[in-house]
Amino acid sequence: MENSRRKFFKQGMAGALALTLPAMVKAETANPNGKKKGKSENPFSLGMAGYTFVHFDLETTLKTMKRLGVKNLCIKDFHLPLNSTDEQIKAFHAKCAEYGVKGYAVGPIYMKSEAEIDRAFEYAKRVGVKLIVGVPNYELLPYVDKKVKEYDFHYAIHLHGPDIKTYPDATDVWEHTKDLDARIGMCLDVGHDLRNGCDPVADLRKYHTRVFDMHIKDVDGASKAGKAIELGRGLIDFPALVKMMRKVNYTGMCSLEYEKDMKDPFLGIAESIGYFKAVSELI
Repeated sequence: MENSRRKFFKQGMAGALALTLPAMVKAETANPNGKKKGKSENPFSLGMAGYTFVHFDLETTLKTMKRLGVKNLCIKDFHLPLNSTDEQIKAFHAKCAEYGVKGYAVGPIYMKSEAEIDRAFEYAKRVGVKLIVGVPNYELLPYVDKKVKEYDFHYAIHLHGPDIKTYPDATDVWEHTKDLDARIGMCLDVGHDLRNGCDPVADLRKYHTRVFDMHIKDVDGASKAGKAIELGRGLIDFPALVKMMRKVNYTGMCSLEYEKDMKDPFLGIAESIGYFKAVSELI
């Protein structure tokens, strides 16, 4: 396993460097027949979780994403407030389009009342997305069920590991949603799932029919003390995760949520994106 991790870490670093050296991409991904490996069979769409850029404005976020070649953004309300006017939403989309980026979902949004759920669904409708990453109080789930039917949206509950009591892991989300509308499921945060003592690869296998979004991150410990770290340096078995995504035919978004050095995250983001691209291409 350690040799495998070293191998993929090296490939990931090559992928990160290839963000500025296109010739290296060609060398890394070519097979003996001169064709790129994996591209035609790789179903994964890369994105960025907006929370990664909590300390940065939208322009910095979009410039970074363009340099990384990442085109999908889960929109956080510090970049586009919940009370944005239609004109502000239009301007937000125009700015994203300048950099080749599209907002594919909104959230995570915490919801502690029916009024906050109403506001979130109407916000998503006005933004023009059909996926909400949300964190509703448990007792509000029947109301979420009602709104999902009304709006025909998917609602992905973000799990948070041992940091908060609600939705600590994938099993908890599953148990609270399995009897609700099939459009209510989870945003599988693989790092937080591991930090709560779970196996995110096994959980993807068990609950894949309700996994609508994934937050990709790595951590250095399988407990509350586990800290965020660059992809490939921690305990998440990304080769096994990618294999499982292929096995269950996961076609949702894989969004990096990078939480190390959040005031200066850019090298870590590039390394992590490069590593995940390399694993996805070569597995």
